[in-house]
Amino acid sequence: MSKPIYSKNESICTLPDLVSVLQVKQRSEYGAILKKMKISIQEFEKYATWSDTCYTRNCIEENSDFELILICWSKAQKTAIHDHGGEECWVYVVDGDYGENIYEKNDQGELKRVKSLKIKSGDVTYMIDFMGFHNLENRSKGRAMSLHLYANPIKKCNVYDAEKKVFVRKELFYDTIEEIHQ
Repeated sequence: MSKPIYSKNESICTLPDLVSVLQVKQRSEYGAILKKMKISIQEFEKYATWSDTCYTRNCIEENSDFELILICWSKAQKTAIHDHGGEECWVYVVDGDYGENIYEKNDQGELKRVKSLKIKSGDVTYMIDFMGFHNLENRSKGRAMSLHLYANPIKKCNVYDAEKKVFVRKELFYDTIEEIHQ
């Protein structure tokens, strides 16, 4: 199957098209590509699973260059403060309202919040470890979905243990794997 021709003026309307475009483009273009998405919420829903106890990580595509994960959030769910294991991360808000907090370590090694952002449906954010640590929180009145694009796939990261006030290494896993096969 041939790859779709994609220009900067075109919208990306399906998840298979998004995966095809990401496979042939450089990571420097990933943010602009996500901003061009016009994919319906219904297309994401076939990859969605939900939990009342914790957000879920649902794999849409994983290969040696990138990983595309749909994270499904119930009301008020949030991540711990974390890094990205040295990988770049773009977040596209599929549906919902979120808060993102950015943290840095001060000279005493303590975490200090340096920025708070409000992000909503259609927004794209970017994070890489040299920018600090962050956490995300669903601030919607109900369920929400966000699409996370990692270049390269992220298998481990450092997560802040608020009780012990230290970072711990965490292995990451998927709640579901429903990859797009082209």
